[in-house]
Amino acid sequence: MNASPIRHILFDLGGTLMHAREDWTPVYARADQLLTDKLREYDIELDNHIFRARLHQYYEQREQNFQETTYHFVLRELLKELGYFEVAESVLRSALDAMYSVTQTNWQLEDDSLDTIQKLKFKNYHLGIFSNAGDDNDVQELVESFGVRPYFDFVLTSAACYYRKPHPRAFEIALAQWNIEPEDAVMVGDSLQADIYGAQGLTMKTIWLTRRAQFTADEEQRIKPDFSLPSLNGLLSTLERIDLTRR
Repeated sequence: MNASPIRHILFDLGGTLMHAREDWTPVYARADQLLTDKLREYDIELDNHIFRARLHQYYEQREQNFQETTYHFVLRELLKELGYFEVAESVLRSALDAMYSVTQTNWQLEDDSLDTIQKLKFKNYHLGIFSNAGDDNDVQELVESFGVRPYFDFVLTSAACYYRKPHPRAFEIALAQWNIEPEDAVMVGDSLQADIYGAQGLTMKTIWLTRRAQFTADEEQRIKPDFSLPSLNGLLSTLERIDLTRR
């Protein structure tokens, strides 16, 4: 019996549907300064270099165990170490929001993203997003600001789900939103390790978007996506090719 066509598309966000306008180094410097300035309003002194160094430790750890402890947790624990034991949640949130008010301006929707997702919805595809991200609010606000939320059934983040791609649980949580089997969905992303390797571990079909891709020679040799595309413009025709292979 022929398999039914795939109608569910799971997208990565950063590097796939959106990209950075400029190099992150000066952006992070401005963002960290705003965070520490906001904390100072509450008589909390934090060196922004210490904060950024702690974030790098956090980045390294989460890439080893694929578990997201979030920026909020990192900031709270760092402040405890500095003697600030009773910082209100609202203060932590306002400091992080100050930081994200800068970083969010550096993200830009890809030129072909809106047109592609509109065409997919017109063709009755179900669309979802799973983003590896340290703050759920940040991602939700970005998606809202781009005006694309109505096209997606859900927008999930590792910050909200605890697990990061390529951990299989991240994909299981996403697929559970649709109550479908892995073979009935396609993963579209720029990361060979997080997006392609992770999805293939659950037998999902995969489409590697190469224009922003950063990868090692080992990853390129070891991980083979079902299809590769230089842009989203060829996504619809590629989905049709996947359906043909299932007949």
